[in-house]
Amino acid sequence: MANTLRRILHVEDDPAIRRIAALALGRVGGFEVRSAASADEALTVLAEWQPQLILLDVMMPVVDGPMLLTCLRSGAATAGLPVMFMTAKGREDERAHLKGLGALAVLEKPFDPMTLASTVRQHWETLS
Repeated sequence: MANTLRRILHVEDDPAIRRIAALALGRVGGFEVRSAASADEALTVLAEWQPQLILLDVMMPVVDGPMLLTCLRSGAATAGLPVMFMTAKGREDERAHLKGLGALAVLEKPFDPMTLASTVRQHWETLS
């Protein structure tokens, strides 16, 4: 069985979505959550804090989610970190592409703040 999930890094450029996700995962879900507004900010957080999971927005300016995932996979400390993408693009071929990049799951936006934490836990438990 997978270790109990406690620490999540959420990477999202939209400040409103970051706030809602932090509340949904932190207050509702009981996770320790750190948020980053960009790939650069995520890499800064990762240099000093070790999450067990990264929730990663697909479409972000400058460095998008798939590009950040590629960067993470090339680093020794981050190569094995599980990643779940969050996207408003719900087409099956796009979801399959993101899963093919190595994502544990692809979650849809908009999301229900009351069920986001349980959805994340369900996917996490598939790691066992």
